Amino acid sequence: MELGKKGNITDQVMKDKANSEKAKIQELSIYDQALAKYNTDIKDEDIKAAVEDIIANKVAENDTVEVKKFLFGSVELTSLNTADTEEKILAMVEKVNSFAHDYTDMPHVATVVTYPSFTKLVRNTLEVDGVNIANVSGCFPSSQARMEVKVAETALAIQDGADEIDIVMPVGKFLSEDYEGVAEDIMELKSTCGEEIPMKVILETGDLLNCSNIKKASILSMYAGADYIKTSTGKEKISATPEAVYVMCTAIKEYFKETGNKIGLKPAGGLNTVQDALIYYTIVKEVLGKEWLTNKMFRLGTSRLANLLLSAVQGKEVKYF
Repeated sequence: MELGKKGNITDQVMKDKANSEKAKIQELSIYDQALAKYNTDIKDEDIKAAVEDIIANKVAENDTVEVKKFLFGSVELTSLNTADTEEKILAMVEKVNSFAHDYTDMPHVATVVTYPSFTKLVRNTLEVDGVNIANVSGCFPSSQARMEVKVAETALAIQDGADEIDIVMPVGKFLSEDYEGVAEDIMELKSTCGEEIPMKVILETGDLLNCSNIKKASILSMYAGADYIKTSTGKEKISATPEAVYVMCTAIKEYFKETGNKIGLKPAGGLNTVQDALIYYTIVKEVLGKEWLTNKMFRLGTSRLANLLLSAVQGKEVKYF
């Protein structure tokens, strides 16, 4: 009889504990609940070791002409400078137009990226089928503006002919752990883009302090409507790093397993060498697999890499763009 009572007490304790845990989960915001589904307790040193292993053992096998051609076809040819002029942007577009005729054995770049003020110019002069027009929007690069301003700029960019929109996650809100505010900003701008216009969310990973925060920012952005997650604006001291890209890939993989939704990836900022591009390609291949190795799912935000990749494929220095 005493044993039975003890068993009943134990069962009740377990039930009370389960109910307590359930109550705690219900108290969490929907954004904290989303994060709770994933392992965000990751250590920077573990990520660094994993990346070093990939670089040491896997990159060399991808150092081929075919991979470099693919990487060229994933380049988002970008000009986002204070000193940009219509003449400079037009010259960039004319190079894209002529490239298809001058290099018939090469893929064309994936997109042309500018500020929204140049969208009509690009739309009226770009002649190559399959090259998209992307705009940075939502008060790039800081994201520090009223939502009405962000929405208006994004809507006007789309109206002028943008095929894709790149926005910046509100980093300040994230660092203040205002996850609801972060998600609502992203959702509002995705609503402006609609289903037809892919939206990339720039995490500004160099400002997020650690790998755990990069994982959290990736997950929040995807749940809020990102079609791609992107490392950086290229305007901060620290831009894309292999460690940040590795963490983002693991987040994309886990999110896909949880939801069935495939999210694209865009390393951007600080891509200075062909080796950089090969490292990011290899990380994507090892973590996400070949399904992500298309110029729709994997993009490289850079301009300087276009000439470097073209030179590597041609076997001689080429300064085309």
